[in-house]
Amino acid sequence: MTDMRALARQLYDRAVEAADPARAVHQHFADHPPADTVVGGHSYVIAIGKATPAMLGEALRHIPGPVTALGVTHHQNAQEVPGARILTAGHPEPDQAGLDAGREVIALLEKAGPDDRVYALISGGGSALVPVPRSPLTLADKQAVARILLESGLGITQMNLIRQQLSDLKGGGFLRHAAPAPVTALILSDVIGNELGAIASGPTTAPLGSRADARALLSDRGLLDRLPPAVRDLLETPQEPDPQHAAENHLIGSNEISLEAMRRALGDGWTARIVSDRLVGDVTDAADQIVQAAASAGSIGPTALIFGGETTVQLRGTGRGGRNQELALRVALQGDSLPDHWVFLSGGTDGRDGPTDAAGGIVDGGTLARIGASGQDVETLLANNDSYAALKAAGDLLITGATGTNVADVQVLLLPG
Repeated sequence: MTDMRALARQLYDRAVEAADPARAVHQHFADHPPADTVVGGHSYVIAIGKATPAMLGEALRHIPGPVTALGVTHHQNAQEVPGARILTAGHPEPDQAGLDAGREVIALLEKAGPDDRVYALISGGGSALVPVPRSPLTLADKQAVARILLESGLGITQMNLIRQQLSDLKGGGFLRHAAPAPVTALILSDVIGNELGAIASGPTTAPLGSRADARALLSDRGLLDRLPPAVRDLLETPQEPDPQHAAENHLIGSNEISLEAMRRALGDGWTARIVSDRLVGDVTDAADQIVQAAASAGSIGPTALIFGGETTVQLRGTGRGGRNQELALRVALQGDSLPDHWVFLSGGTDGRDGPTDAAGGIVDGGTLARIGASGQDVETLLANNDSYAALKAAGDLLITGATGTNVADVQVLLLPG
C-alpha cells in the first residue's frame, strides 16, 4: 500500500513538472523569438497569476530591452525576480493589496505607446489578484460578489463571465489600457477546455458575454438579489463597446499536457488510461464517475485511471476544505465498490485546495477506519464541508506547498489488478 501511495504522489509530481511555467515560456520563445521594439521603443512585461515568478523570470531572459517588468502573485508565493517588481495579493478572495496592484498594472499599461510592446504573462488565479472594480463599484462590492460566487457551485467559466462585467482589467482590460501598443500574451491554462477568455478572466481577450448574459445567469441561479445594490445597478446599465484592439494570444500549458505526462510516467506492467480531461460538476457526481470508471475497467492487471478537470462544491457548512479534498473523501466513501488495495489521489496543481495549506488528498481502503479511530465521523464532517479535518485525522492530506504553476486539478485511481 505504501508503494502505491508513493506512486500516486510521484504521478502528481510529474503532472506539476509538465506544467512548469519556466519550461513552457522557454519553449515558446524558442519557437517564437520575440520581436524587437522599434527604435526608441520599450518593452513592458506584466505577469499576473500563481505562476508569475517563474514565467516572469524566464521571459526576462528572452525579451529585448529596455524592459520594465511587474508581477502580481498571491501572498504565499512571494519570490524575488531579478529585474522585476513583484507584488502580492489575496487569493481566492480579493483584498486591498490586489486593488493597489491592479492600479499599478493599469498605470504601467497606460505608459505604452505605439512604438512599444506589451507582454502579458497570464496564469490561473489572476482574476482574484487584480480586482480593480469598474466605476462606481468598490472593493467591498467585489469582495461580496467573490464570496457569493465561491459558494455558488458555478463553474469557473460562469464565474469569470460575471467577474468580467464588474472589473476594469478582466475581459480585455489589458487591451483597453495598453492601446495602441501591440500586446503579446503567453497563457498557462487552468481552465478545462482552455477557453482563453476564462483564464484569469481573460485580460487579453474579448469578454465571454455581456452584462445581460451575466444578469441572466445570476437570476437563473437565484443569486441576483444577493448581490450588492451597486452591482445590480451596474449590470442593468447599458455598456459601451470596447475599442477594437486585439492581442496575439499563445496557449503555452494546459491540464491535458499534464495528464499525458502522468500516463507516460507509468512503468512497464501498468495499463494507464486518461479517462477524462473534463471532470467537472459537483464532487458527488465526479466521485460516482470515478468509481464507475473503475467498474468498467475490468480485471486487466495493474491499472491507472487518470482524470483532470475542476469540480465544484456546494458550501453548506462552516468547515475547512476544498474540492479535491472533498472529492477524495467521497471516493473513499465508495471504497467498498473498488478492488482491494486501491489508492486515489486528487490534487490541485497549484498546491492549494480551497482556503487550506493542502493541495488535496490521497485516500485508500483504510481511510474511513483511520478517521473513525480518531473519534470522528466522516459523514458529519462532510456535512459541515470539513474535509480537511477528516483527511488530517486519517493522515491523508496531500501537502506540497505552492508549486508556482496552475493547470487545474489532476486525479489518479490506482488499481492493483
